[in-house]
Amino acid sequence: MDEQIKSTKSKMEKCLGSLDREYSAIRAGRANPAVLDKLSVDYYGTPTPIQQMAAVSAPDARTLMIQPWDASQLKAIEKAVLASDIGINPSNDGKVIRMVFPQLTEERRREIVKQVSKYAEEAKVTIRNTRRDLIEKLKAMKKTSEITEDDLKNGEKEAQKLTDKFCEEIDKLAKAKEKEIMSI
Repeated sequence: MDEQIKSTKSKMEKCLGSLDREYSAIRAGRANPAVLDKLSVDYYGTPTPIQQMAAVSAPDARTLMIQPWDASQLKAIEKAVLASDIGINPSNDGKVIRMVFPQLTEERRREIVKQVSKYAEEAKVTIRNTRRDLIEKLKAMKKTSEITEDDLKNGEKEAQKLTDKFCEEIDKLAKAKEKEIMSI
């Protein structure tokens, strides 16, 4: 039974990590290299992440700078950024690509906050589904007499404790991201 609970806790931690990565990719008016994480460039026929072919830095709060190690790939990187859903027009000066992030409007901030809430709710649903799976496994173990009725009850309590803890963590992450987005 402890093994089942450890496995469930691990799944819940992965869900939380995934949500954190999802939030880091959200553009909140500040330049964050994580917005490029999902982008890949066709590098000699192989889709390659931008971070593997260029230095990505944030010289100031609203500018991202991409400096490719192979200058011949400048156009390909620029093309990939334009084709993405980031919504930023890159400027190419022949050596580096600069992406200037405009200030977000109040309306756009509210849309992003809705998106943050949606991601948080999806993560909570995943956590609850993981709890349900654990309880089903425990009930199956009880049916085959691998565990006792008391073990089942204790397992269900432990599953609920884990669920509450991770839902609380998700709420904290969401609140922090909302605060970051709404601050000007």
